[in-house]
Amino acid sequence: MKALKEAFSALASLRLTVLLLALSMVLILAGTLAQVNEGVWSVVDRYFRSPFVLIPFQLFIPEKVARIPGVLPFPGGLTLGVLLFVNLIAAHFTRFKVTWKRSGIILSHLGILLLLVGEFVTGALAEEGNMTIDEGSSSNYVEDTRSVELAVIDPSPAGDDLVVVVPQRLLERAARSGQPVTHGLLPFDVAVSEWMPNSTILGPMQSTEQQRKKADAGAGLQIAAVPAPTATGVNGAEVDAPSAYLTFSRGGKKLGTYLVSMYLNQAQPVDVDGKVYQVELRFKRTYKPYTLHLIDFKHDKFVGTDTPRNFSSLVRLIDPSRNTDREVLIYMNTPLRYSGDTLYQSAFKQGDTGTILQVVTNPGWLIPYISCGMVTLGLLVHFGIRLSGSIRRKAS
Repeated sequence: MKALKEAFSALASLRLTVLLLALSMVLILAGTLAQVNEGVWSVVDRYFRSPFVLIPFQLFIPEKVARIPGVLPFPGGLTLGVLLFVNLIAAHFTRFKVTWKRSGIILSHLGILLLLVGEFVTGALAEEGNMTIDEGSSSNYVEDTRSVELAVIDPSPAGDDLVVVVPQRLLERAARSGQPVTHGLLPFDVAVSEWMPNSTILGPMQSTEQQRKKADAGAGLQIAAVPAPTATGVNGAEVDAPSAYLTFSRGGKKLGTYLVSMYLNQAQPVDVDGKVYQVELRFKRTYKPYTLHLIDFKHDKFVGTDTPRNFSSLVRLIDPSRNTDREVLIYMNTPLRYSGDTLYQSAFKQGDTGTILQVVTNPGWLIPYISCGMVTLGLLVHFGIRLSGSIRRKAS
C-alpha cells in the first residue's frame, strides 16, 4: 500500500509535469523540422500519434554544416499525452482539495483533460478526404489523397461491377518481402516488382527502351515511371502520386507485368483465361450511404480582378435510407453537416467544371469547443473569486 501511494505521488509530481512539457517542446521542434523532408501527415503519424519515435540527429544540424549519423530514441506524442493525462489526474487526487476557492482551477484542469481526450479520439477515429464531382454528375464516395489502393474490377455482373481492392500497406509489404499478394477474392496473384511512393511519368520520347522493358503488357509498353522525391510539409498542397510495376499470375502462369500509376486515368484490361478484368491504381475510396449531385458550381471573383470572392456548390443530397432528398448550398465557411460527416467547400476542378469538397468524419469534433469553453469559464470563475476576496478584504 505504501509503495502504491509513493508511486501515485511520483506520478503527481510537479517535476514530472515540467519534464513532460519540456519533452513535448523538443518533440514539437523535431516534428516541425521533419516536415522539410517528409509530408505533414506522415510526420503527424510518426511523431505525434505514435508511442515512440527515432529522431535523426541530422534533423537539428544542416547537412551543409556537418553530417551526423545516428538517431535519438524519444517518446512520441501518444506516450507524452497519456503521461500528461495521468499526471494531471494524479495531482488532483493527491494535492488538490475540492473547495469553492479552487473550483475555477479544477474546472480549467478538467477542460485540459477533455482536450487531451479529444486529441486521442481524433487520432484514433477521425477520417478525411475529398469528394470530387463534375457539374451535372453525382458521387457517393470520398477519396483519401494520402493513401492509394489497387482496384481489380470484374465488369461482368449485370447492372454493377464487382470490385476487390488491395490496400497500399499490402502492396508496400509485398514490395519489401518479395512475396505476392494472394486472396480468394482476387482472380490472380499480385507480385510487386517495384513500388514508388511518389513518381514521375516519362512519355515515349522521354523514356529509354530499358525503362519501358520493365513492363511487357498494358500502358507500360509506351511509357515509364521513375521515382520522385516524396511531397514534404513545405510543398503546400502537393500530394504524392505513387506508381508500381506489378506482375499478375494465376496458377503459376504469368499473365504479364503492368505499370499502374496515379497518372493513368483509365483502368487497364487483364485477360484471365478469356475473362477480362480491369485494374487501376487509385486513391483509397470510402463509400457513403448518401449521394451528392452537383447542380451548379460558382466561382465568384471580385469585379475587375481574378481574385476569388466566393466558391459555392449547389448540390442535391439523396439518401434513400433516411428518405432524404433536398437541395443544399455549400460555400466558404458554411459546410454541410450530415450523417456524422462535415462537407466543406475546398477547391474546384480546372476550368470550373466541377467542385472538390473536403469530407471530414470526426466523432470528437465538438470536444475542443467544449474543453476551451470549460477552460475559459474556469479562469473567469477563478479570477472572480480572487477579485471578490480582494474587494472584501479592502472593504473591511
